[in-house]
Amino acid sequence: MKMFQSLAISGSGMTAQRMWLDLISNNIANVNTTRTREGGPYQRQVPVFAQRLESALQGSFQGAGVDVTRVTRDQSPPRMEHDPEHPDADANGFVSYPNVDLNKEFVNLITASRAYEANAAAFESAKQMALRALEIGR
Repeated sequence: MKMFQSLAISGSGMTAQRMWLDLISNNIANVNTTRTREGGPYQRQVPVFAQRLESALQGSFQGAGVDVTRVTRDQSPPRMEHDPEHPDADANGFVSYPNVDLNKEFVNLITASRAYEANAAAFESAKQMALRALEIGR
């Protein structure tokens, strides 16, 4: 294992969680967006995480962090509400609202925040161990 690989792994975790937090924020901000450029209501965005793999000398693979490989749109149907006065209402008076569930987004927000904090704590611990190892050599 490389000397600073633990820093890189924790750093990749913080980057991935920050991106998830950005997507959650975007989902919450668009909870009432009924019209997008593509047409129709906003669709919830979800990150797809993948493990980074590093090839070892023996041909096996070691974990080397995490990446957000892509962002997908949640394909669940929109939330329909009856509001005949809304400019985006259909002929029956129903409006298609985004498939964003605020309860789920706030749970994800807490999960991503705590995962970010855990990666930050691991990063700080690895940094302190590396600094102490350098002091031994003095």
